[in-house]
Amino acid sequence: MTISREVLRAAALLVTTLSVASAQKSRARQLGVPFDGTPGALNAITDVAGVEVGYVTLMRGDGRRVIGQGPVRTGVTAILPRGKATLEPVFAAFYAGNGNGDMTGTHWIEETGVLETPVMITNTLSVGTVRDAVVDWMVKRNAPGPFWYPVVTETSDGGLNDMKGLHVKPEHAFQALENAKGGAVAEGNVGGGTAMNCNGFKGGTGTSSRVLPATQGGFTVGVLVQCNYGQRSQLRIAGIPVGREITGVDPCVGKLLDPPITAADGRALPVCGIAVPLTEKPGEDPEQGSIIIVVATNAPLSPDELKRVVRRVALGMGRMGSINGNGSGDIFLAFSTANRGVDWGNSGPSPLPAPTMQRLGSGRMDPLFTATVEATEEAIVNAMLAAENMDGADYRRSWALPHDQLKAILKKYNRLVPP
Repeated sequence: MTISREVLRAAALLVTTLSVASAQKSRARQLGVPFDGTPGALNAITDVAGVEVGYVTLMRGDGRRVIGQGPVRTGVTAILPRGKATLEPVFAAFYAGNGNGDMTGTHWIEETGVLETPVMITNTLSVGTVRDAVVDWMVKRNAPGPFWYPVVTETSDGGLNDMKGLHVKPEHAFQALENAKGGAVAEGNVGGGTAMNCNGFKGGTGTSSRVLPATQGGFTVGVLVQCNYGQRSQLRIAGIPVGREITGVDPCVGKLLDPPITAADGRALPVCGIAVPLTEKPGEDPEQGSIIIVVATNAPLSPDELKRVVRRVALGMGRMGSINGNGSGDIFLAFSTANRGVDWGNSGPSPLPAPTMQRLGSGRMDPLFTATVEATEEAIVNAMLAAENMDGADYRRSWALPHDQLKAILKKYNRLVPP
């Protein structure tokens, strides 16, 4: 049966609507996970005024993977630094903790410190489709400038999704951009994060923010992650290696295939619900995931200062046990919504005389570094706690981090706080 493009669009929009509702799930703080720092009202990247986030989530089919048919577990995430109302550039910087991944448009950001497009996140093989769709979207919106270098980045959802089937289409990127809004941000199995895995559990999209006290400038830092990295044995939450103590949610499949789906050590993944002796369990897969982390702030930072901020993202991951492993694409972007009108990059002539540009003194940066580290850590935990169990291609199951076990472990080590 042929499914019309209109039906697919309607299904994508329905799933997106349901995903937005999922923003009300329990988050890390509500479960009693302790964090440092003061979050904004939404505890999200959208606490930075003007930032908008949009999603399209694609879920279709079950069973064996048939390239081009499914199962489909994927999507697109859009971040607009100043919202749809204006595509005026922002100062930005990027950094790779480990470069086994892709983020387009970074050469110009490295050269000038100017970001002129939305930031899009999807799966590894759909970067080109989404990149071209952003150009088309900007043309249709009559965006200023003769050309642009869209920033599109990715993590791989090939474990649960028919990624080689290229199910993300240009209209999905359009929808994510048009759906973008401020306010609460959906987390977990949504957008580009739909089929991701994080620290050996179901991963996805997460967000958090920090607001500095007035004595430190009162600035806001917001973070959004697409979490698809790490091993379970490395996972630390609130400083406790919880991944080593959680039981009963080992990788498995809903149905055995011939040949079977195997782990990295060659042993077949067991059928879910069937007990397997410890000596027969497959070994832990090596680090082969990725994470994309986007940092937004309203602090008046120059590109060189944003580079300093974006480097600190890796320290937030380090709090959770990450080593930025060889197989991981750990790629980060930071931007500031301050200093409007100072530099238009390719999007238009920068005015003369040049507008006054504000820049924090270097001695004022430490609170922003701290906020970035704290918000990164919490955003990753939020992504994992919002995620839900997912059965994907070839009946493979990814288990969500069990809330009850996490709380019990943290309580055992006196690390659980009243929510």
